[in-house]
Amino acid sequence: MNQAPLPPEPEAPLIQVEDQEVAIEHHPEDWLAFVLFWALAGIVFLQFFTRYILNDSLAWTEEIARYGLMWITFIGGIIVVRKRSHIAVEALLQYLPAGAARYLLAVVDVFKLGFLALLALFAVQIVERMHWQRMVIIDLPMSVVYGGIAVGCFFMLAREAQAFWQNARDGWRTAVSRIGEGLTID
Repeated sequence: MNQAPLPPEPEAPLIQVEDQEVAIEHHPEDWLAFVLFWALAGIVFLQFFTRYILNDSLAWTEEIARYGLMWITFIGGIIVVRKRSHIAVEALLQYLPAGAARYLLAVVDVFKLGFLALLALFAVQIVERMHWQRMVIIDLPMSVVYGGIAVGCFFMLAREAQAFWQNARDGWRTAVSRIGEGLTID
């Protein structure tokens, strides 16, 4: 008797995606980034509309869009520092024993604090030096633009100091347990 061939077995999916729970947080930097982003989107749309639809571009929109992008970059930096989601190479930490990993994470945190402190110091020096230089189109000092960068640097420093304090209080044990979080190695 002829039997019909068996249907092929279903293959396992190549990519399997699982959604994480969405947590809505209400921090000041989140709201500031939200407002700046949509203001920047409106300004860029206005620039597009006046340039390509009306054929008469508003000169100030390009300058404000450029400076707004600088501000939103450093405000976004605050969010990234708070969430501890900067790009990092954690390959060595994967293979170190817990004690050595804790020590290395403490050293990395000290370096991050030092770097952000220097960044904030240099931002203040730039703000002071740029106070006398004016923007091209709008008659405001360039220190307004660089002031946003300085604010971003100081808040990144404050968020990193909070993270350092939290890590130091538990001896970097929680930080060691977060190594490779969200990372899948096949």
